[in-house]
Amino acid sequence: MGTAQIIATVLAGLVTVAAVVLAVRAVLTITAVIRLGQPDPARFTDPRKRTRTMLVETLGHTRMLKWSAIGAAHWLVMVSFMILFLLVVEAYFEVVDPEGGLPIIGHWVVYGFVTEWIGILGLAGILYLIFVRQRNIRQKRSRFLGSTMWQAYFVEAVILGVLACGFLIRGFKVANGTFEYPAWATPLSHGVGDLLPAAADGPTWVALVKLFISMGWLITIALNPTMGVAWHRFLAFFNIYFKRAPDKPAGSGLGALKPMTSAGKPLDFEEADPEKDQFGVAQVEQFTWKGLLDFSTCTECGRCQSQCPAWNTAKPLSPKLLVLSLRDHAYAKAPYLLAGGGKDLTGEEKATEAQLAHMDVLSLAEGNRPLIGTAEEQGVIDPDVLWSCTTCGACVEQCPVDIEHVDHIVDMRRYQVLIESSFPSEAGVMLRNLENKGNPWGAPQNTREDWTKGLDFEVPRVGETEDFEYLFWVGCAGAFEDRAKKTTRAVAKLLHEAGVNYAILGEGETCTGDPARRIGNEFVFQMLAQQNVETLTEAFGDRPTKKIVATCPHCFNTLGNEYEQLGLKVEVVHHTQLLAHLVATGKLTPVQPVDGGVTYHDPCYLGRHNRVFDAPREVLGGAIEGGLIEMPRNQERSFCCGAGGARMWMEEKIGKRINVERTEEALATGAKTIAVGCPFCYTMIGDGVTGKGEQENVEVVDVATVLLRSLKQEV
Repeated sequence: MGTAQIIATVLAGLVTVAAVVLAVRAVLTITAVIRLGQPDPARFTDPRKRTRTMLVETLGHTRMLKWSAIGAAHWLVMVSFMILFLLVVEAYFEVVDPEGGLPIIGHWVVYGFVTEWIGILGLAGILYLIFVRQRNIRQKRSRFLGSTMWQAYFVEAVILGVLACGFLIRGFKVANGTFEYPAWATPLSHGVGDLLPAAADGPTWVALVKLFISMGWLITIALNPTMGVAWHRFLAFFNIYFKRAPDKPAGSGLGALKPMTSAGKPLDFEEADPEKDQFGVAQVEQFTWKGLLDFSTCTECGRCQSQCPAWNTAKPLSPKLLVLSLRDHAYAKAPYLLAGGGKDLTGEEKATEAQLAHMDVLSLAEGNRPLIGTAEEQGVIDPDVLWSCTTCGACVEQCPVDIEHVDHIVDMRRYQVLIESSFPSEAGVMLRNLENKGNPWGAPQNTREDWTKGLDFEVPRVGETEDFEYLFWVGCAGAFEDRAKKTTRAVAKLLHEAGVNYAILGEGETCTGDPARRIGNEFVFQMLAQQNVETLTEAFGDRPTKKIVATCPHCFNTLGNEYEQLGLKVEVVHHTQLLAHLVATGKLTPVQPVDGGVTYHDPCYLGRHNRVFDAPREVLGGAIEGGLIEMPRNQERSFCCGAGGARMWMEEKIGKRINVERTEEALATGAKTIAVGCPFCYTMIGDGVTGKGEQENVEVVDVATVLLRSLKQEV
């Protein structure tokens, strides 16, 4: 061992010890912050399924590969990080001996070949990702806006540096005549070696630089535990493993909302006490530990931001920035909480005066910030951010590490509504109508069956007939809203035409509670849901199969996904699914296709939340002339109409109206008919068409109406 090797070995040892000590401290800090969260025992079910899902999503990169080239490039960088870790280990041997290598496998040609090509492809991958970032940040509303850019640039530079050093080390070995792999297996290394002079100590010094870069990266992320762009490499495995629904191919926060819990147990409103039980989230430590893990895992990639309808219409909500604000707040507040500070459920300080006197001043100040509040109030999350969300699920769908944004937003809403009574004033009318009238419009219950008037057949009712296969859930919009009534009548005619045995509840129906739950009023939701569960249980009796057909995706989602939380398990189909089946089996046959061009808008709660994409298109495919004209944003990337998350009953005062943005996209297709599969979308896009002055040229109708018109000249 020469002088160069002695010096290099000492320096490598010192920087490695420093990096490892700091990294262990950072891991303990991150773990301590996550453990501050509330219990969530449901995250530990079915370990085999969770492990399989985690491996598929990480090693298979199934969620990242939605973006084809970007996903492939990221996969190559991930693989190079994992495989070329061996080359970092090998650098320690090269520091000691410039001719050295990894013991046992270091001389294998297969090892040299694999690491060579992983390195080459990793270089190509990171260069492409750098190009994409630079191109994207120049856009007006870049998905990287608000991300901590120096951290991203640092990580990119480290990857480039480590890969470049690997080829330089091999190049010097080629130049020195000590490289053991043939040119066919390691072409780039031999190419670099042909350009370098012979230098006996070259591999040692480059290996030291490589270790300094690698350990410098570790030291940097250790000093920045909120550096999600780096820490997600480790935390993503855990975040995906502990996702709420490990069997869902899309985001695990889609479909049903997470039940309201206190201390890890579902909240029983009959016995709940706000002074003893947690109602929603008022402090960052009241999120579950999985919520805090979510915040820590965020990669700051901004894919949620790029798809968010609120962000795209100049509203203050960015799912990414919301998560980053909660993450930074949690870590800044952590020393205060870990020292015994914090507020109890009545808002009283837990720490003694003696404890408070020794606490970090900045952390203490962070602990006194309200979670929801304006800039003047020093709030972590602005109220306009909280109430801009339509719960469309685009953020959850896009997130490559399975962050459950919607659950966290609704948890914060729950506290604001149930404890603070703080929410947009116009939504108060809707909530009062739900409590007093059983529907958000406040219509009299005895008018629920008015849509049946004028039909040339009798609509069967539960109680009057026991012979029904499907219970037709009409929904509040379908019963009371004029445009939605057209859909209800069209579906009833089609079911009658096809000879389907169905029945309605009529006045026995009440709102499923979707708008109440998504605005955060879990109490009203539970009240309505319990009433409906009792009604449905009685209606179905002892039937082994309980089938419901619903025209509203919000009812469809609530009945099928959320009532199971209350003990009712039913099979729910959307009317487009049933109609597609009836067409496929020949019970309904389109004979007069509709022309003029048709485009279809995917409702968020039908498509993205419940993966029903094909059925509406199958119905339309046989009922229209010339094929469907798709909008640029369709299926899982469909753009929200703006009505979800109880936004239907809240005024849109900031930025561009979401329904106008979507309507413009539909009009740009040139289609004369915009087909929808949701009464909320019907209203929002219909209003958008009217607002654009196109009501004489373009018609908005439900898929069922399009099918009915294709059967015979009606409606």
